[in-house]
Amino acid sequence: MRWQGQELGVADAAALPGLEQLNGLVRSVTTPEFAGVTFHEVLAKSALNHVPSASAMPFDWTVNPYRGCSHACVYCLHPDTQVLMADGRSKRIADVRPGDVVVGTRREGAYRRYVPSKVSAQWGTRKRAYRVTLADGTELVASGDHRFLTERGWKFVQPAPAGSPQRPYLTTNNKLLGFGIGGPARGARETADYRQGYLCGMIRGDAMMLKRRYSRSDGSGSYTAHRFRLALADSEALSRSRGFLDEAGVATTLRPFTTGTSTRRAVNGIFTSKRADYEAITDIITWPEAPSTEWSRGFLAGIFDAEGSCSRGIMRIANSDAAILSRIGSALRSHGFAFVQEAPRSNGVSNIRLLGGLAARRRFFELTNPAITRKLSLIGDAVKSDAPLRIVSIEDLGETIDMVDITTSTGDFIANGVISHNCFARGTHEYLELDAGRDFDTQVVVKINVAEVLEKELRRGSWHREPVMLGTNTDPYQRAEGRYKLMPGIVSALTESGTPFSILTKGTLLRRDLPLLTDAAKNVHVTLAMSIAVFDDELQHLIEPGTPNATARLETVRAATEAGFRVTVFLMPIIPHLTDSIAAIDHALTRIKEAGAVRVVYGALHLRPGAKQWFLEWLAERHPELVSSYRGLYPGATANAPKAYRAWLARRVRPLLRVHGLDGRAEEEHPRGTPVAGLADRADARSAPPIITTSRGRAATSLRAAAARPAAPGSEASARLF
Repeated sequence: MRWQGQELGVADAAALPGLEQLNGLVRSVTTPEFAGVTFHEVLAKSALNHVPSASAMPFDWTVNPYRGCSHACVYCLHPDTQVLMADGRSKRIADVRPGDVVVGTRREGAYRRYVPSKVSAQWGTRKRAYRVTLADGTELVASGDHRFLTERGWKFVQPAPAGSPQRPYLTTNNKLLGFGIGGPARGARETADYRQGYLCGMIRGDAMMLKRRYSRSDGSGSYTAHRFRLALADSEALSRSRGFLDEAGVATTLRPFTTGTSTRRAVNGIFTSKRADYEAITDIITWPEAPSTEWSRGFLAGIFDAEGSCSRGIMRIANSDAAILSRIGSALRSHGFAFVQEAPRSNGVSNIRLLGGLAARRRFFELTNPAITRKLSLIGDAVKSDAPLRIVSIEDLGETIDMVDITTSTGDFIANGVISHNCFARGTHEYLELDAGRDFDTQVVVKINVAEVLEKELRRGSWHREPVMLGTNTDPYQRAEGRYKLMPGIVSALTESGTPFSILTKGTLLRRDLPLLTDAAKNVHVTLAMSIAVFDDELQHLIEPGTPNATARLETVRAATEAGFRVTVFLMPIIPHLTDSIAAIDHALTRIKEAGAVRVVYGALHLRPGAKQWFLEWLAERHPELVSSYRGLYPGATANAPKAYRAWLARRVRPLLRVHGLDGRAEEEHPRGTPVAGLADRADARSAPPIITTSRGRAATSLRAAAARPAAPGSEASARLF
């Protein structure tokens, strides 16, 4: 369910996902208790979310007090880190916004290639800073949890904290993948010297300047004409040149120069015929005796826009003027670039060709910032470079600083010229079928008035007390619930209105509300389910970082069972080759049975788009021997495990369910939209349960359901609990 229509106010496309309606935002909160997490407290207009009737979900209504989850880890970079955009330019990561298109990577055939990647989120946090320095001078300031791509796979900046499972981390023996930027990130700057250098390169390369003496037509003498013209098909360079001239006090006129045809682009030009302007331009393009580095930087940008090209991995600047060629060579040398000057062609034009491959080209573009975008893109190029990107040092800067991260459609982006990971545990990259709440673990939207709004909605005459499901979109008992305590109000509102409800969670905070839930179950139909996918603590920490382990969740199951609830455990997803062995399944079912659960719903791993890439990257890093098998199980865009594997899994799980005396079903055994044990099912409004009045108000009950529910020993109310 999207939240744009849930909040008050008007839409803001630049806001965080789920915060587009900024007038509904009360405040954003950070607290040491949740380091790295920002809670965005909003006033919601609606609490009940209606599930479309065509949905495969077996329920019609949900309540989601949170958007996002406070379980998982954060990756982040210094705000000044330069992110390569799809148009070939760079932007500070602090300035990147959702909807922007950056450069990511994707494996295509034998190579990983640079591809467009859309940004879906950007957020800030505060983290301890580490500086990674590469042999070419590139510097990266990141958190210890950030990951970069090396020749040996993804690696964290720092080892795992003491007491946590080991994880791969960077050392001085590693080489990062990408092209680097050859020094600290600087970003584009336009100083006075840069502007003068740019105009010198552009005007000497492509403009016409005419100073000629003419006789007057009436024979009264002569006059000197001054003409300046710069005509370009690329409006970006023309606009920059005109703007720089205007800053220098030279006003020009813009008008068409040649019209476009089916084979030729239209050309516009800027003109002036004033003597003062002509003389000012002459002064601007005079060769400096001792050019500054900024002048050289601007000159290279201008001459490249005027006479440069970049195609098939080769960057050239062409000219026939020996003085201009000499100045190009001097400017390149002053910035440490290697090049060759090719022999002149028959027309006298020589090419200066940049050496050093992609690393040198990207450093040239980052340094000089040419205006013409079409010459800059590297989309489609293979990720291969001879740049010296070996790590030479990793320093703890000893301070906690503001940092920024983004989420992209490919799950990575180019940061200071190297391939950087971003966090995939977001709503568009989930990989656990019933864990959509991990979409935002550092930017959690909290509907602080959800209970009050829900209470009003449930009092409407149009409400038929249909079952409501909590926990299939965002986990209602995530860690943030300990701070905001929204669930007691939600449970009370549902109970008072006589609305049956179900809760699915992986959070142990459920135990706090067991007395309230037990009381609610005396008046309405309440079902509880716990999601436990992985029973190996080390694997669980890697796949579900920050969530309670299986032991803690099973203790919650035990507590709910002792309170009289017949608890369902969702053993999902079962992960091929990692948790699908007979020993692993038997171990899981043994512990589930010992905890008192009565039912198990199981299913194989789903790999949705975006999530699939994350999981396969993780698999290549942690279990490379399984990658080929997974590509066979989940080829192309396939999200579901093949039918043959699911049948094989069922033949393995069903006998073990019988051995342990557990009721159990496979996920796919429930036809689309039909009830799933442990979840609230769709109710037919025409046969709504009768309403009775109790000391707590209006309540709904189903005599047939109550009669069918077996009693738990020692509990007078157990006949009403499920």
